Amino acid sequence: MMDTKELLKKVRKIEIKTRRLSDHIFGGEYHSAFKGRGMTFSEVRPYQYGDEVRTIDWNVTARYNEPYVKVFEEERELTMMLLVDISGSELFGTVNQFKKGVITEISATLAFSAMQNNDKVGLILFAEDVELFIPPKKGKSHILRIIRELLEFEPGSRQTNISAALGYMSNVIKKKCIVFVLSDFMADSYDHTLKITANKHDVTGIRVYDPNEESIPNLGVVQMEDAENGHFQWVNTGSKKVRTSYAVHHREKVSYFNEAFKRAGGGIIHCRVDESYVKKLLGFFKRRG
Repeated sequence: MMDTKELLKKVRKIEIKTRRLSDHIFGGEYHSAFKGRGMTFSEVRPYQYGDEVRTIDWNVTARYNEPYVKVFEEERELTMMLLVDISGSELFGTVNQFKKGVITEISATLAFSAMQNNDKVGLILFAEDVELFIPPKKGKSHILRIIRELLEFEPGSRQTNISAALGYMSNVIKKKCIVFVLSDFMADSYDHTLKITANKHDVTGIRVYDPNEESIPNLGVVQMEDAENGHFQWVNTGSKKVRTSYAVHHREKVSYFNEAFKRAGGGIIHCRVDESYVKKLLGFFKRRG
């Protein structure tokens, strides 16, 4: 755990950087990409000439013996949920910074973009299970709390269960919301839950990865730790077979991620730790807007 002074300094640093991004770049882009899609029922009023027949409320009409129509208003206020993977593999990093750092910055940027549009933001931190749930709220102090948890929270488990996080969110958040799942997605068995979640919510997967995870270099026999279970083992990286099977395993997980989100109709963002996540997010928002 870092001490309070150091933590506040880190929060402030991330706030300054990501706040600037969201103020200048994402506010408008985020809004046009996600602005209130749904129509909420607001009231009924007597039918007027020119009203659409399909808006007639037949129950009320029958009760009062004259036609009444339903009035809808566009939902302006949105809720954003950030589902963030804090399992062991997020602490991997060889180029500039750990995946965890990039995920924290992306989350903060998204949260400030939502804040600018007066939207609520909630957070779920997960590993093998959901480890923290912060219900959606508005305001800057709430977002600073989210950043603080992203920086400081220590997971109780190193495993990853994306399905559990999606299922939990569907249970606690009843109203349609915008969901960003941030992980390296080195997991599987989540496509079914994802499909169910995406039927109700607007879901996007942001895969943050390190280029050195895609293949193992030939370093002879080395001791390696499995980030998800903490076990050490000797691996002969000189063996072409070992290197090939590692690369194949990695590719399988990535294509599972692509397929699962495509089939569910969700959004997909791939972000390498040494690339600009700003460009990635901006491109995504523009395509959607």
